[in-house]
Parts: sequence; structure tokens; C-alpha cells
Amino acid sequence: MPPALPMATKILLVEDEPKVSAFIRRGLEEEGYEVQVAYDGPFGLRLALGQAFDLLILDVILPGSSGIEVLKAVRAHDQELPVLMLTALGTTQDKLLGFDGGADDYLVKPFDFVELLARVRALTRRRGPRTTKGTQLTLADLMVDTAAKTVVRAGQPIKLTAREFNLLELLLRHQGRVLSRAEIAEHTWEEAFDTGSNVIDVYVNYLRNKVDKGFTKKLIHTVVGMGYVLREE
Repeated sequence: MPPALPMATKILLVEDEPKVSAFIRRGLEEEGYEVQVAYDGPFGLRLALGQAFDLLILDVILPGSSGIEVLKAVRAHDQELPVLMLTALGTTQDKLLGFDGGADDYLVKPFDFVELLARVRALTRRRGPRTTKGTQLTLADLMVDTAAKTVVRAGQPIKLTAREFNLLELLLRHQGRVLSRAEIAEHTWEEAFDTGSNVIDVYVNYLRNKVDKGFTKKLIHTVVGMGYVLREE
């Protein structure tokens, strides 16, 4: 039995193969880890820079930008985050590229999940507990505490469901930037998502009714044909 985790250890998995990412995520969550999945390099990088994680598991061959490029960009901002490269590229030269880019460990596909789990434990143990510094996100009179999972606007507490909270946190971390429905789906609906459904629009409306309704200044805006953005007008 693994030791009990004092708080949810948060892992970012950047892996473009749905079956592989689902397998890893399911296995890690069964062990008590909290797993966020990104399926391409650029979105993985935005998540890595925009949120606090205890471990980054990073594939090398990714759409948009390579895992090595993502790794170097992460290291330019964060020297402490443990990074495990997970890839089919297993030559010595490939490993050297990863280590030279700042990786802490390297696991070649196909792999035994037990070995992956052992490496995850070692890397997160070395990291130590994640600090809660920088958990306050604000825009105008809206305040979100990502550690305490609280939302307050103009002094009034707002109750959100877990998915509504994740959606608001995503919009707030990228305030001023229009997020497409695909990006929102990738962050908040990591499981198989029907791109033809209107579920994202429904949840944005739920959020509007709780965050904007009754306030003169609206913060959640629709950009027709592009997506949604959180900003002051």
C-alpha cells in the first residue's frame, strides 16, 4: 500500500495519445493523485505555467510543439518542478536531449505501470509538499482562492460546483484571452468529449448566472465564432 497523501498531489500529464493518457490518468487517480491532462504542447505549456503542479509528465512528440520545447519553456520559469519525460524515443541521444533540457527522469514506452508509479513517487517525494503561495486570483471585485476553493464577488460568497469552479479558474488564469471551446473542453472535460454538444455553452451560462447576474459590470463575455473570455469592459 502506498503512503497516504497529505493533500492531493497534482500531476500534469501532457500526452497526445488518448488511450495512453487515459490509462496513465486512471492508474494515477486510483493511487490518490490528482491528474490534469493536456493533449498538445502549447496547451500543456499554458497549464504548466498557469497552475501549480507537483509533477509534470511530458511526452516528447506532441502536436504544436515538442516536449523538449515545452520543457525548456517551463524551465525558463520554474527550476524546481519535477519533470518525467515519457516517450517512445529511447536512444541515448534522445535521453541526453531530455536531460540537457532540464528533465529529472526519463521513461521509455512501452513501460510497466508499476515502474512509472515508482518514479512518480520518487519525484514527488523529492519535491516535497506543494506550497499554497499564489492561490488568490482576482479580477475587478471577483476573488477566487484556488486552494480553499472559494469564490467571492463584491464581498458576496458564491457557491460553485467543481466543474463550474474549474471553468472559472481556467478563464481567470487566462483573463483577457479568448479561449476556444476546444481549449475549454481540453481543460475541464478531459474525458471523451462530444465536440458537437453545447455542454460548454450551458456551463458558461450557469457560471454567468452565479458570477455576473445582479452585478452591473459583466466579466464573462462571448466572442462570436471564437469562444469565451473573462475581462473587465
